[in-house]
Amino acid sequence: MPTSSISLTAASTTRNMAAVALTMASFLAASSAPTPLYRLYQQAWGLSSGILTLIFAVYAFSLLVALLTMGALSDYLGRRPVILAALGLEAVSMLMFAHAQDAQALLWSRVVQGFATGMASAALGAALLDMDRERGALINTLSPMIGMAAGVFGANQLASHGHDGLHQIYWWLLLVFAASAWAIAVMPETVSRRSGALASMRPRIRLPAHIRPAFLRMAPLDIAAWALAGFYLSLGPTLLRVITGSTLMAGLAVCINTLSAAAAIWLLRHWTAQRMLRFGGSVLPLGIVILLLGVASHSLMLMVAASIIAGAGFGVGFQGALRSVLPLAEPHERGGLLSTIYVLSYLAFSLPAIAAGLLTQSLGLVPTTYGYGLTLIVLGLLALAATRQKAVTRHGA
Repeated sequence: MPTSSISLTAASTTRNMAAVALTMASFLAASSAPTPLYRLYQQAWGLSSGILTLIFAVYAFSLLVALLTMGALSDYLGRRPVILAALGLEAVSMLMFAHAQDAQALLWSRVVQGFATGMASAALGAALLDMDRERGALINTLSPMIGMAAGVFGANQLASHGHDGLHQIYWWLLLVFAASAWAIAVMPETVSRRSGALASMRPRIRLPAHIRPAFLRMAPLDIAAWALAGFYLSLGPTLLRVITGSTLMAGLAVCINTLSAAAAIWLLRHWTAQRMLRFGGSVLPLGIVILLLGVASHSLMLMVAASIIAGAGFGVGFQGALRSVLPLAEPHERGGLLSTIYVLSYLAFSLPAIAAGLLTQSLGLVPTTYGYGLTLIVLGLLALAATRQKAVTRHGA
């Protein structure tokens, strides 16, 4: 009988982790779904490149506001109520997208979606760590990669073959979020409520002193990894279409990059955090070098290879970054720490991509890509140097 009880508990934990992981993937799928539709929005509504950059920007900044104000809320109210509130807000944004007919409606949809995603991110990630610290850290990096790929692929397919390419994906996502809300509602709470919820909403970065050295060591690679993701979700599709002339490849570029990241995370999941950081710091710059060579030679093969290699560096590097800091946090610090990590990640995801989008207006797409790529190479090498410095310090100690 005791064995049966333990098995039931383990099975229940696995089911609950699956529900949280799928919910996290759904949020990221919804966030990436507009990417392959931007070209269609531009054609249908006559949007300028500047408006598209603004739409990308408002999502990122709304998400950051949510992380800074709501990021630690689940440490006080519990994970479940915060996740359910975020799901409700995300459902509203899906309805707004599904009825959007102009740029203004698209902007407001992205604002609401960004806040909902930011509100959910830290709570979902902390819930996974509450249930299983080791598997939780793995799923925290795996789910976003799979979600982003699914969102781009699904939107691209429905836009190509559906009867309402600009809106259909959002109705499907609305059904997914309804199912997620039911799964989260029946899931047991993983932390106890405590006082201080209102004070926790004061905007601030939460980084406990004992975690700061590890956080600073992983920061360059985290920045490089998410700046790469920002590139693929903003300039990437346009770049591949212009350079290779392949509309299909432009639509699948994000899928290739993020699925490569997910595959590498899974295959190398047993590596130490330090080894993952070294891998990311080495492989991500290599992928960017190959990407720039592909741009210079107009080679589709090189650009596909670059997406795969850089994606592996992105995924494994981000996994190493999380695993180097998350185990250091106490349960009541997890939501706040994750919100801080996501603030750094989404700043890296958004600011360089926004700057690059503006620079393309004056410098052109290809010169901007060269500058963006060289910056990522430098960041990756700085991250590699940081991991080697830590290894030397340990050896000397």
